[in-house]
Amino acid sequence: MSELQVALLAIGFVAIVAVYAFGWWQQRQYRRKFGAAFRASHADALYRESDAKPDDQARQAFPPEMVEAVLNDAVPDGDDTAEMPPVEEGAVTTLLDESCSLLDTRSDFIIELHLDEPGPAAVLDGLWQRKFDFGKPVHVCGLTLGAQRWERAIAESKTLYARFRIALQLVDRGGAVSAAKLADFCDLVLGLARNIKADATVQDVNETHRHAVDLDQFCAEVDQMAGINLVPPGERLLPGVKIAQAAALQGMTLESDGAFHLLDAQAHSLFTLINQDAKPFQGHTLETSSTAGITLLLDVPRTLNPAIQFDLMARIAHEFARELQTNLVDDHRVVLSDSGLALIRTRIAGIEAKMCDNGIVPGSGQARRLFA
Repeated sequence: MSELQVALLAIGFVAIVAVYAFGWWQQRQYRRKFGAAFRASHADALYRESDAKPDDQARQAFPPEMVEAVLNDAVPDGDDTAEMPPVEEGAVTTLLDESCSLLDTRSDFIIELHLDEPGPAAVLDGLWQRKFDFGKPVHVCGLTLGAQRWERAIAESKTLYARFRIALQLVDRGGAVSAAKLADFCDLVLGLARNIKADATVQDVNETHRHAVDLDQFCAEVDQMAGINLVPPGERLLPGVKIAQAAALQGMTLESDGAFHLLDAQAHSLFTLINQDAKPFQGHTLETSSTAGITLLLDVPRTLNPAIQFDLMARIAHEFARELQTNLVDDHRVVLSDSGLALIRTRIAGIEAKMCDNGIVPGSGQARRLFA
């Protein structure tokens, strides 16, 4: 065998391995996103808690005093350093970025810097280098000089700011921020304040961490997903192209995560259609792929008016069942009756009411970032 043939064989082998590795990585990412929806050990076969929360956390009721604090846009009673002064009436005319308008002292650890002299975002040089070191999103907002409005500040901006609000998000689906990360973030920002000779207003770290744990416990209680499975009778498989056609008839589109989504006017997903075997749907393989079943899945806390959207999802499930000749079943392949669907809807409505009562509206910007 010539050297050229050996080289070509080696290149071909490497290409095959690379394709296999990429496919394995895609499936692994997909399972990480949707795998929790298909665990068999649910108390209710179709109404399930998210598995993203740590199992060892104690679940408690959300403290009412924290709700009052959010509604009053104030920090709960504690150390004097924990009090964030209100923004002067009329000082902020516009919030240019949703991330700035969503900052509050329940969901974020906020440090406000008052500069002696206006400066660009580049003065926060040490922060930009470590922005991703804390395990949770960091938001930086600046108060502009001329327009007196808060906007999201980026490192490269030449805009001059009189004040900065630097916030570390306390909770997401990965759990609450750790006390160590919180303290590290505080030390970093206060160090920056000293370097640029800025006055800093900061919440109490220990009190903030306790609030983070309480918020995380509440989020764990309401972090629910509701699904409707569609499976054909017997051993028949569903062709991928037929699934895609049925989804298109309902206005659902295939997105980059390998699921079909029904999107609202703001391009937010109302619910998804996923493959039961955990393989993502891909446009170029729909003609040749098939599956034993599909699932319509609604992410309750991330969906606006989730009970109403569940009604829509149930109607679409029946349309799918007629189009694809499938049955609506629970995770144990027991046929799902109208009364079963009604029970799921009642539970969703209960979660929706609980979230609204606690100041976090399902599907709102605040909910989408807390349940990311």
